[in-house]
Amino acid sequence: MHEGTSFKRCIACIGAGYVGGPTMAMIAARCPQYKVTVVDINASRIEAWNSDALPIYEPGLLDVVKVARGRNLFFSTEVEAAIREAGVIFVSVNTPTKTFGEGAGKAADLQHWERTARMIVREAASDKIIVEKSTLPVRTAAAMSRILNANDKGIHFEVVSNPEFLAEGTAVADIDRPDRVLVGAQETPQGIAARDTIVEIYANWVPAEKILTSNVWSAELSKLAANAFLAQRISSINSITALCEKTSANIMEVSRAIGMDSRIGPRFLSPSVGFGGSCFKKDLLNLVYICQSYGLSEAASYWESVVAMNDHQRRRFVSTMVGAMFNTVAGKRIALFGFAFKADTGDTRESPAIGVARQLIEERAQVVITDPQALDNAKIDLADHLQAIELTDDPYAAAQGAHAIALCTEWQLYRDLDYRRIFERMEKPAFIFDGRNILDHEALYKIGFNVFPVGKGALKHF
Repeated sequence: MHEGTSFKRCIACIGAGYVGGPTMAMIAARCPQYKVTVVDINASRIEAWNSDALPIYEPGLLDVVKVARGRNLFFSTEVEAAIREAGVIFVSVNTPTKTFGEGAGKAADLQHWERTARMIVREAASDKIIVEKSTLPVRTAAAMSRILNANDKGIHFEVVSNPEFLAEGTAVADIDRPDRVLVGAQETPQGIAARDTIVEIYANWVPAEKILTSNVWSAELSKLAANAFLAQRISSINSITALCEKTSANIMEVSRAIGMDSRIGPRFLSPSVGFGGSCFKKDLLNLVYICQSYGLSEAASYWESVVAMNDHQRRRFVSTMVGAMFNTVAGKRIALFGFAFKADTGDTRESPAIGVARQLIEERAQVVITDPQALDNAKIDLADHLQAIELTDDPYAAAQGAHAIALCTEWQLYRDLDYRRIFERMEKPAFIFDGRNILDHEALYKIGFNVFPVGKGALKHF
């Protein structure tokens, strides 16, 4: 490890994933006076961070990394050494939904977080500030503080909550120009001092009015609540799409009218095949579990319905496909345009395309998947069905001989394709199911496609 004596502060981040990597890269780029070390036990991931082929895709991220890498930004597998050196340790490890035991399917699995906390205790030789960067249940900081401070070394650890509000695909801009930075701490002299230290880091580039402070529990809950509210807006607009299709209303016109109300606003009102990503469903189910654990059954049921609507929207998309294609897709080639959960990322966690693909496979369709960034993850997500799918990064090859195209991710490249060329090479009648409503439906219909948008009347030639 590089010596940190010439730096004002040594910062470590445990976890080199979608949150830890970009956040630390921006801190290092903006704060050359700090030494920032990102550590992970995954050697191949660290090797990728030290190359020009980063392990995650984010527009602009490589440029930010290059500004500081080797100067004051370092990626390493030497976790223990980084713990010993740093005065501030961000913890950004995975906190998936539990798959076993109490709370299975809803509660957060904190074993990685607790294991990390115990490693910090074992390796530390001085007082440290521990920053929760992973999304965690309310009151996790209190539990972690007890684990960290139950040491016989005379070392004090102060746990601060600094939830991440970045969105994949726009992560660099979100960290560089955030809507807000939230730092929560115990309201004790030591807690407030630790909070001020973290505020000082962000104040190097974030305006003071955008840095919010709170108690640690409010910060933890704010992250869950923010994602729950965003997901709820998506499920709310999607709940209207089926009604639009039945009544000849147009969801795009309805969404525009709703969004122009200044009390509501236009964000997260785009109809779709459903939301995905690492946070929305996980955080919603975590919120449901917390509400249930406190006996708040009505609140739990309310938030659980947001997840149920999202699952229903994805199933309904496939049902529409089957119904439109003469009640069977068995043996038919279906091209999925997009597998990432959103554009400008390779992340497929909870992507609606996974469920769409699995349902189509169950219907015995021949599924071909194309995506500019997510094919490696698609192989993992559908590892049990690799014999039933085809993967290609060429959308024209995916559509060759296909009976239908199902657009699942709103990549710009899918707007710009030559659909007349695609139509000529497809089986007839040719279908397009636009799960993101990003295509020119009238133009596609004129070419000869049977077009099925979300929340709008279908354009059919029969």
